[in-house]
Amino acid sequence: MVLLKDPQAWQHGYALMKQTGLQSGTLYPLLVRLSDQSLLDAEWREADKPGKPPRHVYRLTPAGLAFAREQAVPASKKIGALSGAKA
Repeated sequence: MVLLKDPQAWQHGYALMKQTGLQSGTLYPLLVRLSDQSLLDAEWREADKPGKPPRHVYRLTPAGLAFAREQAVPASKKIGALSGAKA
């Protein structure tokens, strides 16, 4: 997951689109759901250049970081852990 690279860094949605290859119609609903589940912090930031609108930025919450790390573990290690086998 892109947000795992630097979990405390605020990321703009547009940058996340570029890094993931997801379209806005896929990415933004996911970001809203993750934020609603308290897995992401989201806030508005003023634009760097005058005359530009504020932008939404996102970063993982501690719960989101734990969830993302859990999801990043390969399935074979999860299955091994459940069966008591050592990976």
